[in-house]
Amino acid sequence: MILKARNIHKTYGQLPILKGVDLSVTEGEIVSIVGASGAGKSTLLHIVGTLDRPDVGSLMINGIDVGKLGEKKISLFRNQNIGFVFQFHHLLPEFTALENVCIPAFIAGVNKREAEQRGMELLERLGVGNRAQHKPTAMSGGEQQRVSVARSLINKPALILADEPSGNLDSENAAALHQLFFELRDTMGQTFIIVTHNEDLAGISDRTVHMRDGQIV
Repeated sequence: MILKARNIHKTYGQLPILKGVDLSVTEGEIVSIVGASGAGKSTLLHIVGTLDRPDVGSLMINGIDVGKLGEKKISLFRNQNIGFVFQFHHLLPEFTALENVCIPAFIAGVNKREAEQRGMELLERLGVGNRAQHKPTAMSGGEQQRVSVARSLINKPALILADEPSGNLDSENAAALHQLFFELRDTMGQTFIIVTHNEDLAGISDRTVHMRDGQIV
């Protein structure tokens, strides 16, 4: 079991966002989380990604009880175990595609040569090796999103979390990105949790989790 979240509660101010969520995900599974805006999907993803802590509940990732980790250890754990793909690519405009991909590896202490070699392998595998020396402004939306997927993979994480990953892509690029997730699962054993409004993606996932009013229904 890669992920085991139990009785997750989260309140902001007086507003309860998550009201006792349980979620388990096995290795190599692609799980889509769907629901109306305000259902708590992104809040759950942020907690699973250790970007936020629950008020109540436990979270085990890759056998580690992350609730027991201090701030410094949780940052290190996140860097090494969790990859992120966002709707807005969050590529740094002053860096090339390859440099963007390598940043998490540099943070993890991987030497430059090894990081760049793995970064190039990932860019080539994702079909954007020819864009390695281009900056984000010189790339299409679909290419930028593939670069951000490569960045999420650089540290060989246990889990990849994607928040509306195809939300800014046209239907053709969205379909290609969704296919890419399945190829990565099949070739690299990668596990994905994807928050999405895209019915096509939800329909082809191994499992779809529906959220409503802060709970899984």
